[in-house]
Parts: sequence; structure tokens; C-alpha cells
Amino acid sequence: MPNISSKKVQLLSPAGNLTKLKIALNYGADAVYGGVSHFSLRNRAGKDFDLETFKEGIDYAHSLGKKVFVTINGFPFNSQLKLLEDHIIKMTELNPDAFIVATPGVVKLSKKIAPHIPIHLSTQANVLNVLDAEVFYEMGVKRIVAARELSLSDAVQIKKYLPDLEIEIFVHGSMCFAFSGRCLISALQNGRVPNRGSCANDCRFDYEYYVKNPENGVMMRLEEEEGIGTHIFNAKDLNLASQIAQILDSGAIDALKIEGRTKSTYYAGLTARTYRMAIEDYYNNEQNPSLYQNELHTLKNRGFTDGYIVRRPFERLDTQNHQTAISEGDYQVNGEIDESGEYFLCKYTTEIGKTYEIVAPLESKIKSVFNDIGKIYEYNGKHYLCLNKIILKNDKELDAIHSGNINPVRLPHKLPAYSFLRIKTNQRN
Repeated sequence: MPNISSKKVQLLSPAGNLTKLKIALNYGADAVYGGVSHFSLRNRAGKDFDLETFKEGIDYAHSLGKKVFVTINGFPFNSQLKLLEDHIIKMTELNPDAFIVATPGVVKLSKKIAPHIPIHLSTQANVLNVLDAEVFYEMGVKRIVAARELSLSDAVQIKKYLPDLEIEIFVHGSMCFAFSGRCLISALQNGRVPNRGSCANDCRFDYEYYVKNPENGVMMRLEEEEGIGTHIFNAKDLNLASQIAQILDSGAIDALKIEGRTKSTYYAGLTARTYRMAIEDYYNNEQNPSLYQNELHTLKNRGFTDGYIVRRPFERLDTQNHQTAISEGDYQVNGEIDESGEYFLCKYTTEIGKTYEIVAPLESKIKSVFNDIGKIYEYNGKHYLCLNKIILKNDKELDAIHSGNINPVRLPHKLPAYSFLRIKTNQRN
């Protein structure tokens, strides 16, 4: 199928806090999204930013020629409208590159307060067709973040009808049991409303099954069939790294979005790095899906699915994980290099004499060294670290260091900022 657009696709990563923002941008994201306060649909992540650090993040992104999109995609009540208006004014003063909003009213309010800031329509609006896309386009929306249930063929139809409307799709991360944010299980059980940013992820819980006799009120627990599991609402995680070529060949998609503002720094870096590889490979007429999947499987996940973009929902029988809410990845992250590149912070037990793989931003230059502290070397195209000594920044020496110890550890030589040290899980004690 011929490309409808010749513009290079944008990679958009989550920014749950300032560190994750910097990591995502250093690892290959073109833009990041995040927010401040409960008007952002991730309350926990919104609390990790304040106005000062969010402004610092925006300025940092702009210094790299990259962008920050502000999430203002909650569903406000009448009592909050004045607070919302004040919040939009404050966000406008930070000079972001777009607002991500979910409702027609907030679109209208944002255009009134900040007509110069582009509006991106949140996936919460559940746009699946040309009619809805056209309504928001006529309201001044520049980009729609399509519902996860959108098919690629429908995206092509929207793009043909509205060629100036940008289309963004999710390619990786958690999937919602319902249409995004429309589930009320969390509100029912915990009083936490999903489309107001406080979902408790009740779909991830395990549940027991009961039957009740209405005549005598007797309640009986049903026995679980071996291997069926009790995670009856639990969706697998989206992973479209192997479908990037098919998606981009359509010419309809302007941006690829990674979910996960509340996930780890390693997740922020590794997903940006892997999808950047897949995108660059596509434009270089190359594909290496096994490499992308090997990297993504180092992350904690619920099992992976390619979702609905290349198949209709009714065609899918493998999108649920009935066994477990989370599975460990193939690798354990032991250390995270700080912004100076001279020290690492311990994330898991790190020992003298063990070999740890160095994961750094793409195109990083890593020097091989050998000294009293340890050695950094290259083998089969990868870089590794082995410590002879564990010396803290305060010069204290340890035999091993464990997670929870917040003292920076000296490196044998400077490494790229925000690199990670990891080890294959079957190599651990």
C-alpha cells in the first residue's frame, strides 16, 4: 500500500517524573507526555511532577529539539471547572507543545485560553471512525490518539478523509479491560474512578467464583479448574514492535505511543530504545523483530499481545492472561547510572566479580577500561561491567551492595548518563 504521508513517524514516550522524562528522551523518544495534578489521568505520576520540575522537563526537552505534551485528560465535575481553567492557564505559561484532552468541553476551553497550543484528543474519547474524527477536527483538534480498538484499515480511511488530521496509536503497554477508562469496577470496589485518573487496576486482581441458592441463601465457592486461573479480567500487555513495518507502510499513522507513566526508569528507557531501533530499521529497509522482542521481554509484563490494530477484536482469543497479573522479565536490573555518568545507584544486589551487561542509549560511545575498581569491556557487540571493588562516593568500601542503599557507587570509567546494569535472571544466586 502506498504511503499517504512521507513525514517520519514520531515516537512518544511516557514521562512519570523528571528522571523518566530525561531517560525517555535520551533513549530515543521524539516527545514525551506527562502532567501535573489530578487533571492528568495518572494521579500517581502527576504527583511526581510539580510546576518547577515540569517546567524544567519542558525546557530540557526543548534544548534537545524535542517536545512535551501535557495531559489534561481527566473528566471534570462542575465544581472543578474554575480549578481546571486555572490549571490550563498555568500549563500554558510553561510553553508546552500540545495539550492532550478528552472531552469536547475541555477542547473548547483550551482553545479559548491557549489558542496557540495544539490540541491532541486523548484515547479516552474513544475515536474509532471518520464521523467522530471529523467532529473533533472541526473543533480544532490537531491529532487524535485513537482508541486501542481502532483497526489499521479504519485509520487509513480516517486519514484519507481527513489528511491533515494526525493519528496517534498506542504500540506498547498496559491494555484496559474495557474501552479505555470506561470500566467502573475500580469505582465500585474502591471508590476510585478510572476516567478521573485514579484507577486501582481491579482488573488485575484474582477473583474467586461463588454461586448462591436464592431459596436458602447458601453460598458455595466453585472449585477452580486446574490451569484456568482466577484473573478473569486481566488483559495482556500490548506489544506491536514486530508490526512496525506493517503499521508504517499504511502511511496513516503519524505517532507511535508507549504507555506507562507509573512504570520504572528501566521501562522508560528500554521501550524508547527498542521502538527507536524498530523505527530506524524500517526507514533503513531493515527489520529485526527477534531483537525487538528479546529486548522487550526483559521487562516485567503480563504476557504480550498485538492487540487489535491488525486484527479485529472478535478475531482475538489471546488477549487475556488468566494466570497472573504480572510476570518477571528475563533480566534483573541491578544498577542505574546517574546523570554524571560517574556513579551508579543500586537497584538489586550487586556483587564483586559478577558480570553485568551495560544498556545505554543507542549510538553511545563506551570506552573499554581495566583498573583497580573493575573493568568495562565489549564482547559480541555488547558492553559489560565487572567490579573488582565496590567503593561508594563517600569512599566507603563494601563487599556487596543491596537495593535500598542510596549511596552512589563509583564506576571504573564514565558511562553514558542513565545507562543501566542488568543481568540475566538465571545468572542470579
